Amino acid sequence: MFPEPSGDFAVGTRVVQWTDPRRPETFTADPNDRRTVVVQLWYPTQKSPAGAQRAQYLGRTEHEARTVSDALAREAGLPGFLVDGVPRARTRSVFDAPVDSTGGRFPVVLFSPGSGGVRTQNTAWAEELASHGYVVAALDHPYDSAAVVLADGRTVNTETASSGDPDKDEELAAGWTAVRAADLGFVLTQLESLDRGEIADPLSGRLDTARAAVAGHSMGGAAALQAARQDRRFDAVIDLDGYPHGPASPSLDQPTLALTQTITPATDPRYVPRLTEALKASTTTSYRLTIPGAAHLTFMDGPLYLPPVPSIVGSLGRTGSPRVVAAASLAFLDAVLRAEPGDLAGVLPAYGNLSVYRPDNSR
Repeated sequence: MFPEPSGDFAVGTRVVQWTDPRRPETFTADPNDRRTVVVQLWYPTQKSPAGAQRAQYLGRTEHEARTVSDALAREAGLPGFLVDGVPRARTRSVFDAPVDSTGGRFPVVLFSPGSGGVRTQNTAWAEELASHGYVVAALDHPYDSAAVVLADGRTVNTETASSGDPDKDEELAAGWTAVRAADLGFVLTQLESLDRGEIADPLSGRLDTARAAVAGHSMGGAAALQAARQDRRFDAVIDLDGYPHGPASPSLDQPTLALTQTITPATDPRYVPRLTEALKASTTTSYRLTIPGAAHLTFMDGPLYLPPVPSIVGSLGRTGSPRVVAAASLAFLDAVLRAEPGDLAGVLPAYGNLSVYRPDNSR
């Protein structure tokens, strides 16, 4: 089901759980409850031995995968039979595989899923990036993600829901986005501690947290934009079809790549103007790449297992969707975080229709 990553590295994965002692959990009434996030890491490893068991999709165990799958189906309003086989699916990574031992340090990419989404929803994208020498850290946001299984076995289900009133919903979305942005900043802090060896981990000394990107899909893309505004430790932003929520200031100081679905009469008419406003206000060059044939779920794993309905998953196909999204992301990350030679304005049009926003707002 999952495409074979194209990079030189095999991919390992594992899950960590961290609690921020400085932040109360705003979704509960307990004053002693502190914000906890669950993070899945994908990282470069050496080629796995033949027969190594590949990681389960959606969870560390089949029970967790089934719990998450059922929650996602409820969240999306899908009949269960459409995703019945998904919890048994295997990815291309291996749980707890040894970190690549050839030396060197890997840039990091933090990822926030869509509203009601989960940390694993962009596994194909994460595995492709990790195979090219990045460490991807994808977050579950408890009470926002469809279902989060904690280390103690508890399952936290989503408590975010639309009110039906557009103004109220925008206010709610801005608040949820702010929580996610704070989660992303906290996880970057934890990764810095991990790299320094303050958190015992096989990746200690191998993370180049001075080269960090923040990314997200849908509301996660909005959270990535807000995290970058608030935290200059992030060097680049990738917004996968995310409508910007929350304050439009301060301006973005980091190069940003916004990948968007094909704009149709059904697209929210506020989307492109709001996104363009954010990109034009950037103090550095940013890019919007509209991918022909893409729909909103093109930008996650949906095309790999959902029915091929163009209005839902786009028309790029089961293999084309993840390939295009990951290739455009890698071109941008390699140019910005690794300073690889090449002109992004010349490279990105291979994947879609490109608009370039320079600091003087020229095109």
